[in-house]
Amino acid sequence: MNQIQRYTWLIDAIQRAGKITYKELSERWERNKDFSDNKPLSRATFNRWRDAIYEQFGIMIDCQRTGGYQYYIANPEEIEDDRLKKWMLDSFAVGNLINENLILKDRILVESIPSGRDHLTAILEAMKSNHVLDVEYKPFYKSKPFCLKIEPYCVKMFENRWYLLGRNIEYGELRTYALDRIISMSITEADFKMPKEFNAESYFSNAYGVVIQNDSPVERVVIRAYDNQKFYLQSLPLHHSQQCIHDSEEYADFEMYLAPTYDFIMRLLQCGTMVEALAPKSLREAMKDWSQRICKRYE
Repeated sequence: MNQIQRYTWLIDAIQRAGKITYKELSERWERNKDFSDNKPLSRATFNRWRDAIYEQFGIMIDCQRTGGYQYYIANPEEIEDDRLKKWMLDSFAVGNLINENLILKDRILVESIPSGRDHLTAILEAMKSNHVLDVEYKPFYKSKPFCLKIEPYCVKMFENRWYLLGRNIEYGELRTYALDRIISMSITEADFKMPKEFNAESYFSNAYGVVIQNDSPVERVVIRAYDNQKFYLQSLPLHHSQQCIHDSEEYADFEMYLAPTYDFIMRLLQCGTMVEALAPKSLREAMKDWSQRICKRYE
């Protein structure tokens, strides 16, 4: 167990409890035999971890002295308002939980992320130092790989795959590349200047996933979800702009503002007859066209 895992264990334990005494924390730590070697959490170690957590994550573990000296997260917004930090802490917390229960490894099923770790280290290093990447890349539609130089702007995880958004030097434009289609990669000595106005969140804000099409403008999209599908869309929205504008026993209508690109259409088709596109008309026609093609495939 590395130090980050210890910190995330402590954050998660306090977060789940809401408020917890030092004695209760120490007992929980001691019960995790794989982590603690059956040793309690010393007061000095606990205080050291509190300081380190604040320095590394900006998360403040404070003590409520009335009612039994209970510890709590004093600034929960530091986690809730930072999606990357929340994702990272959640991932570590789940990893810690599974590590505590490795005896159940044959009964815990997970999904793999293709080639995520193979190239992510080099990409992040190049992003920090603003260095150009030499990439050998083979998309699905090409029979042979080709080489390109990329200025790495940001990375994004989408549907269990990692993607790199970068400026293709040859074409002078931003393009998205899937990490699982990278054959090889190296960091060059050439550097680049990251545009001050670039904001990764804003760049993808009007997209469903990672597909950006200049010929696909942002539109008001209305989706009708039937029966239980409406609950799935309520619990896991398709887009950050999604709002429920009508709810009945039979269906619910959801409004969102995005560019209805190919990947969005594919996502709606996954829902089959449980979802209907109401607006815009172009999206409704595209869904109808794809549905007819699917029927023809099975004739």
